[in-house]
Amino acid sequence: MQTRMQSDVAENTLRSLSGCAAPAKLNLFLHVTGRRADGYHLLQTVFQLIDHGDTLDFRLREDDRIVRVTELEGVAAADDLTVRAARLLQAAVATRRGGPVTGADISILKRLPMGGGLGGGSSDAATTLMALNHLWGDALTRAELMAMGLQLGADVPFFIFGRNAFAEGIGEQLVAVDTPDTWYVVIEPGVPVPTPVIFDSTDLTRDTKPVKIADFSRAPIGFGKNDLQSVAMALFAPVAEAVAWLDRTSGNKGDARMTGSGSCVFCAIAHEHQADAILAAVPKYWKAWKARALAQHPMLDLQHP
Repeated sequence: MQTRMQSDVAENTLRSLSGCAAPAKLNLFLHVTGRRADGYHLLQTVFQLIDHGDTLDFRLREDDRIVRVTELEGVAAADDLTVRAARLLQAAVATRRGGPVTGADISILKRLPMGGGLGGGSSDAATTLMALNHLWGDALTRAELMAMGLQLGADVPFFIFGRNAFAEGIGEQLVAVDTPDTWYVVIEPGVPVPTPVIFDSTDLTRDTKPVKIADFSRAPIGFGKNDLQSVAMALFAPVAEAVAWLDRTSGNKGDARMTGSGSCVFCAIAHEHQADAILAAVPKYWKAWKARALAQHPMLDLQHP
């Protein structure tokens, strides 16, 4: 007798999705406005999607195993957010359907550094939830996927939300916001910055005055600051060096800043040829690249509202 899982496989004509984008994000500013009783910090930020990131492929299996077929240095499969996301979704879909759900093979082309503040792991998890939800028959809505993503990390709901956003709370309260169509130069200083080290610092500013979306919208380029940056610069010299170099070289004094809790540093650049000129001058001991602002996540249209 055909099992429920085998039936699902037979009925689902779409067995794989290849080249699924997991774009990076930049925090155009990041203010720490307080701290909850449970220790989580209250933030205000604008998340900006950019056209540079990881790429994932998914293929349904005949059994129920979730298998990461790509080896990632320093990340065991069991600890990988993509695997955890897939298993979490698989369990939810099985509960909703009342029966077992096929497994999946996941491969990852990794471009984003760990500990870079670009949201790489969170973006991979979000793309996994969006892609596998589609392969498994769109069992969950976007809102349900966002709630599931929050169990994996504070940035995951943003990537599923799929639009540039003004974020509050711990980063999960999102309002779509228009951002400039511009280029960015991003420098990887070559040092990972552990997020807990920054947030646990006694030197971290935790009482920045809240702002409104209108404040950002009036002058988005160079708005605000990153409250985590001064702590990261004091603890990790390469971050401070990259900020100073990009600030000086770009000609946009004061606009170069760190994204997230670091370590990557970026600056908005009006024209691609200007970005190319800056990249040509980057010291060889850093990795650097250019990216253009995205208006929405490449996989946004794959989801149910």
